[in-house]
Amino acid sequence: METINFGTDGWRATLEEFTVPRVRMVGQAVATYLADEGLEGPVAIGYDARESSPEFAEELTRVLCANGFDVLLPERDRPTPLFAYGIVERDLAGALVVTASHNPPEYNGIKFISGDGAPALPEVMDAIADRLAEPEQHPRDSHGSAREVDFVSPHADHALGLAGADLEGLTVAYDAMHGSGRDTTDTLLEQAGASVDRLRCDRDPDFGGSPPEPSPEYLEELTERVQSGDGDADLGIANDGDADRLAVVTPERGYLDENLFFAALYDYLLEDGSGPAIRTVSTTYLIDRIGEAHGEDVHEVPVGFKWVAQGIAEYDALVGGEESGGFTIDGHVREKDGVLMALVAAAMHAEEPLDDRVDRLLAEHGTVVQDKISVACPDHEKARVLSDLEDEIPEAIAGTDVEDVNTADGFKLLLSDGSWVLIRPSGTEPVLRVYAEAEDDDRIAALLEAGEDLLAEFV
Repeated sequence: METINFGTDGWRATLEEFTVPRVRMVGQAVATYLADEGLEGPVAIGYDARESSPEFAEELTRVLCANGFDVLLPERDRPTPLFAYGIVERDLAGALVVTASHNPPEYNGIKFISGDGAPALPEVMDAIADRLAEPEQHPRDSHGSAREVDFVSPHADHALGLAGADLEGLTVAYDAMHGSGRDTTDTLLEQAGASVDRLRCDRDPDFGGSPPEPSPEYLEELTERVQSGDGDADLGIANDGDADRLAVVTPERGYLDENLFFAALYDYLLEDGSGPAIRTVSTTYLIDRIGEAHGEDVHEVPVGFKWVAQGIAEYDALVGGEESGGFTIDGHVREKDGVLMALVAAAMHAEEPLDDRVDRLLAEHGTVVQDKISVACPDHEKARVLSDLEDEIPEAIAGTDVEDVNTADGFKLLLSDGSWVLIRPSGTEPVLRVYAEAEDDDRIAALLEAGEDLLAEFV
């Protein structure tokens, strides 16, 4: 049990630790939790494109069925957000998805999505962790049943109605990165009228030798398709391994920083809607400037989409997102959805080129640059490092006074020139993250170096 540690978004580990017996224990813990809470509805069990994922999903199905739960399964690996929507659409007790998201193929994981279609909050995951145990034996006449259902069509119909997208005449280059977005995101874009140029839309459990992480260094071919100048693609879109996040590539900028996409998204939604935005502590203040210009509030929450989801519910928000590429909008489930957001991104671009919208926003609200680095730190050392750092917060960073310190998630040092540095532990990897936001790249480099130097005293 000591090797099953629930992080920001469930349990994730290498296949040396992520074994069938431990997966079965997690399944039993979820079954016990649901039973203790009086939740008797069916449970969805999904999985990603990794070689080991179907087997682990089958083991979870056996355990849930043995505990009396009916299980609904997809016909193949499908994106995580489809199961979040399926929970609400089918009134399910919850969902388990076997996925390690953007991690390399030697990892796997389990995400638990609550009965409201949102990521489980820590108290729920703690309750599940407390119930880790060997699977229980129950009489066969009390077992539930398992059957395949269509999770794709209901989500697609909902997304098309919500986005209201007419993409006729638009060509989108779509990169599935060999993940579960293939034949889902690209098909949805075609249903909305777009022509789709497909990249890595075949299943490869090894993801072509690179992790299914939609970051610039892994999207070079997609960027080339959009920026080649031959006009073959108007926009590029990529999903991560389980397609709950997205990346966007534009003709002028290439890889579009997720903070800038969030800003463009909020601006787009405010054309016909109203309401606050929810952003994480690591996400740009440009969102706040846009909200203020429209008379809307912006609320900051800790990193992790569960906190974004909680904020959306608390403040009836128009949009929620994070700088790592996870977003959802009003009218949808409170879970990040890279499939829906691909459709919305294309609709935005069809209305006004994303580069033009971003240029306009930066001209109106000021230039913003953000970047981050990772500093290696074993998981068991993270709490100690942060405790030591708490007593050594400097009065200035990179020559600029520290005006305030936000401790909602790690330490966010707010500087007198409007820039900031954030130091926080990763919930999925053995690293500490150092983020910085400022007005230009040189200033960002100086702030990140100062943050790394500060951590060097303790790591």
